[in-house]
Amino acid sequence: MKKPIITLFILLFVFLSISAQEKLLTLQDAIYMNRDIYPASIPQLQWIGDSDQYAFAKENAIYKVTAKRGTETLLFDLDMLNTGMIAGGDDSLKRLPRINLYKDDAGYFKSGNTYYEYNFRIHELKKITQVPDTAGNIEFNRPSSNVAFTIKNNLFYTKDGEVKQITFEDDPGIVCGQTVHRNEFGITGGIFWSPNGSKLAFYRKDETMVTDYPLVDVSKRIGTVENTKYPMAGETSEQVTLGVYDLANDITIYMKTDEPKDLYLTSVTWGPEEKYIYIGILNRDQNHLKLNQYDTSIGILVKTLFEEMHPKYVEPETPMYFLPENPNQFIWLSERDGYNHLYLHDSDGALLKQLTNGKWAVTEFLGFFGKETVWFSGTKENPLQNDIYSVNLTSGEIVRVSQDNGTHRANISKSGKYILDSYSSTDVSREVKLLNNKGKTVRVVKEDQNPLVEYNMGETTISTLKAEDGTDLYYRLIKPINFDESKKYPAIVYVYGGPHAQLVTDSWLGGGGLFLNYLAQQGFVVITLDNRGSANRGRDFEQAIFRNAGDVEVKDQMVGVNYLKSLPFVDPERIGVDGWSYGGFLTIMMMLKNPDVFKVGVAGGPVTDWKYYEVMYGERYMDTPQDNPEGYENASLINKIDRLDGKLMIIQGTMDPTVVWQQSLVFLQEAITKQKQVDYFVFPGHGHNMRGIDRAYLYEKIAIYFKENL
Repeated sequence: MKKPIITLFILLFVFLSISAQEKLLTLQDAIYMNRDIYPASIPQLQWIGDSDQYAFAKENAIYKVTAKRGTETLLFDLDMLNTGMIAGGDDSLKRLPRINLYKDDAGYFKSGNTYYEYNFRIHELKKITQVPDTAGNIEFNRPSSNVAFTIKNNLFYTKDGEVKQITFEDDPGIVCGQTVHRNEFGITGGIFWSPNGSKLAFYRKDETMVTDYPLVDVSKRIGTVENTKYPMAGETSEQVTLGVYDLANDITIYMKTDEPKDLYLTSVTWGPEEKYIYIGILNRDQNHLKLNQYDTSIGILVKTLFEEMHPKYVEPETPMYFLPENPNQFIWLSERDGYNHLYLHDSDGALLKQLTNGKWAVTEFLGFFGKETVWFSGTKENPLQNDIYSVNLTSGEIVRVSQDNGTHRANISKSGKYILDSYSSTDVSREVKLLNNKGKTVRVVKEDQNPLVEYNMGETTISTLKAEDGTDLYYRLIKPINFDESKKYPAIVYVYGGPHAQLVTDSWLGGGGLFLNYLAQQGFVVITLDNRGSANRGRDFEQAIFRNAGDVEVKDQMVGVNYLKSLPFVDPERIGVDGWSYGGFLTIMMMLKNPDVFKVGVAGGPVTDWKYYEVMYGERYMDTPQDNPEGYENASLINKIDRLDGKLMIIQGTMDPTVVWQQSLVFLQEAITKQKQVDYFVFPGHGHNMRGIDRAYLYEKIAIYFKENL
């Protein structure tokens, strides 16, 4: 009698499971307009000061948890903050602000233009400082509680509530305190506080000699021109210097970085004693780096610590990291042995030891936590993973702290005893664990909950193929939902393929995101392959594209395409390709070099000729048009347009300051000349990508194009 009941129960369970997975993604889902399908996170998860207590936000309150025992108690809530706000004559907060708990008993936050500090031990709120409404590029120095910022092209700071102006540049072509070199070399800003806040270093960028490039704003009745400085490859570039302002003496000294003027100033680092500042001086060819020490009181070069050279290029992307316990030593990240690794130097530049080595990459320096210990993340276990490690400075012992396979992000306590590990994998959407420094799980802070459990998703697999030289190439393949191996499906190749990007990872959805899964739900097989030239596989893997963009990348991508064509469930007559930016360039190049293979292509913001691209990125990978005319000719899409044989849609933002509108317009002009039909769609007023609800429109445009033509 029990057997039929068990069978009935199993059938009912299977029916309910199938029914629960009938939901399909929408285009709004693909841009995460529906927060319910986003992997769960813990708001404001952080360590409290130097303690082994961590905090998180919940329901407009901050709670603290002791790492050892897991005891959770209320630290403070919105009402407590508002009591202080109202007492100080300020408007109450409508929601809990983002609070940096930088002390054991206090944190600071910004509301409007005002910085506040809240002492949660005595429940006291006080104003720290305030910046003007027009302030940008704001940098807060915690030790001094001073704030530096820019207004238009000049630099200012506040001290004791008083605003002081540091630079007085009248020419808008001279910009102080802002990012330089078009954000290459890891540069994200132009303001550098000294450790204790007594001095302020800043970039001064002279763009007066750089050609104005017109961006047209059509939002007004009569369109207006917004000029931007855009130095194209081989043309005159910006000139950058580094100034140091002494707050006590109200004087600025510019470091004498010498001729030529179009050098790149990278890796800006303050010495611990605040007397010296260090600058990585990179020549315009980007193949010779000098790490220089300057005396900030007089601006002169003290010494060159060391030099790095490579016949192709050197790419410094991080500052120096001085040891807290020994300020006469520092950590330097370099690819000098072929992979990004940690090197320990003394303050004179002498190499003391290489801390990490092997055919894998350090992806991020995480910091010094605990004595004699350096923390970093890297790909030591697997090129698809990003794990957390520590290395002992004396013994050189490396400990893998994150034990679960996947892509990890670490938040380490000041003592180095505990790690908050947030990770995802192909099987885990997001989970947060508290680990000790040996990698043992103390507790699961947030368990994984699959936000797509009710959705019908295509099967994702990750594997490798061999490039023509035997190199492993990782790919991700997503099958359509309700897959039927007897059918013949159309396929889409999604490509990026350029430096600084890795698309296939051991992370949630394999790194594929929701739009590619949406396309799989529409009945497409979707494949992505990381070709030579992409990130985290070592220097030689990336430098394979040097001086000849669009060659080896296409060869590697075609390995993936040939694999697709070999699959019995893929229709080889219905293969499309889609990509953006560098991926847009490769989309068109793949179509032009293989006109008999691709039926449809969508290229967003594509580089069509590298001579129209900017100096810093373009010259690193292609040299100048003057020095490498053959490479530029081979990489040009414009001179190959007569090979186009398929449906191609180009998408462009009209205000794109990265891949300027001229790139696609010149391609269109040549298409007209050669009588080649190209579909074209512009997003008025958008830059290099589409944001917000317009991104859903973009995705719909792409999906419709493939459905109608593929």
